[in-house]
Amino acid sequence: MTYPTNAISNLNAMHMGRTDDAMTSKDNVQKGKVEVDPVLFARAKEKLTIARISLLLNNQFFGTLATRLQLVEASDWCKTLATDSKHFFYNSAFVDTLRPKELMFGFAHEVLHCVYDHMNRKGDRDGSLWNIAADYCINGDLVKHRIGELITTIKILHDTQYAGQSAEEVYDKLYDKADKINIQDLLKQMLDDHLDPADEGEGDGKDGDKDGKGKGRPVLTDSEKKEMQDAFKEAVISAAQNCEAGNIPEGVKRMLDELTSPKMNWRDLLQQQIQSVIKSDFTWMRPGRKSQHFDAILPGMKNADALSVAISIDLSGSIDGKMQRDFLSEVYGIMQQYSEFEIDLWTFDTRCYNHQHFSADNADDLLTYEMFGGGGTSFEANWEFMKENGIEPKRFIMFTDGYPCGSWGDPDYCDTVFILHNNDKSMKSPFGISAHYDEHQ
Repeated sequence: MTYPTNAISNLNAMHMGRTDDAMTSKDNVQKGKVEVDPVLFARAKEKLTIARISLLLNNQFFGTLATRLQLVEASDWCKTLATDSKHFFYNSAFVDTLRPKELMFGFAHEVLHCVYDHMNRKGDRDGSLWNIAADYCINGDLVKHRIGELITTIKILHDTQYAGQSAEEVYDKLYDKADKINIQDLLKQMLDDHLDPADEGEGDGKDGDKDGKGKGRPVLTDSEKKEMQDAFKEAVISAAQNCEAGNIPEGVKRMLDELTSPKMNWRDLLQQQIQSVIKSDFTWMRPGRKSQHFDAILPGMKNADALSVAISIDLSGSIDGKMQRDFLSEVYGIMQQYSEFEIDLWTFDTRCYNHQHFSADNADDLLTYEMFGGGGTSFEANWEFMKENGIEPKRFIMFTDGYPCGSWGDPDYCDTVFILHNNDKSMKSPFGISAHYDEHQ
């Protein structure tokens, strides 16, 4: 990798812990040997326990995730704080210098490193500059959402010009002006010890031991790292579902979208959703065709419920003729896949038009189906129409370009799948499941 100046090129050789005189005077680290102070250790652990409870009471999202991290006293190698997505490593002397709300901030700082998975997003970026960017990103989020209090006992990285930005965005800005900033000074303002996978392997401890008696930096295998990260990601999704959206930073929301958005082919997604509404069972009344050449009578399969879905096609003014044909052809394709089905179909703009009920008996009528519309776009009209006509589908599928004039509809009425036909691949429905139409899939 080519760096803009020599200000970055030799940074990876630097020690990533706090190196300023104020920090050196506050810790007990001396050539890897830690002076054991039971009173200090007990006091630090008590302060952390209280801070974690306070965080849980004041912000459920951060508090819930903080309680997952196991406290590990690690003064033998950690000068401040650190995490590996499973443990919360800390230096007792450093913890003892912080006020209660500063400790809440410190806990939340480590939580966000795990949430944002900063250790594995670095790529081929310079490690030192990436770590600085990650701290700017996290501290800005915590200040904005008033999680604890910004640590002022020591100087840490915080600049409002980076508020709301991802670590990648901050990194690019720092990289562009690397010859104009004092990077060594910024490194001294790092709040915690970042466990960069490339730097692991020092020390004789694996993870500090669950009881906090181990020594040395964590040494983890790739499979152990992935297991920890996957477990934490599941915890993040669960924590987000059980707290108010306003308490979650925008960066976390973006990350959640990446975790929960469908990654599969949109037709596979639609097929999966349709198949999930069909309940199948065995029956002795009708032998399976594949078993008829046996002497024994084997059970066949029957559909306890035929496919039953409702489909609406967006015919607002923004939908061109090609989109209309694409949508209708997909409906016909759905019908061709099943021998038994019940499909309610209509088009809409600000109203719903030409509601027809299709089954295996009249499937060919779809070939002459007339499509009406051409006005504004009201997604809500679909739910009003279903409620007025007693239509309660097991799945409601909407083909649309995704630009409603108002809300996206009623999230509580039925399970909904939005198939979005537009060029904005970042668009996602606020409820239900959404996927982007691609005629090449």
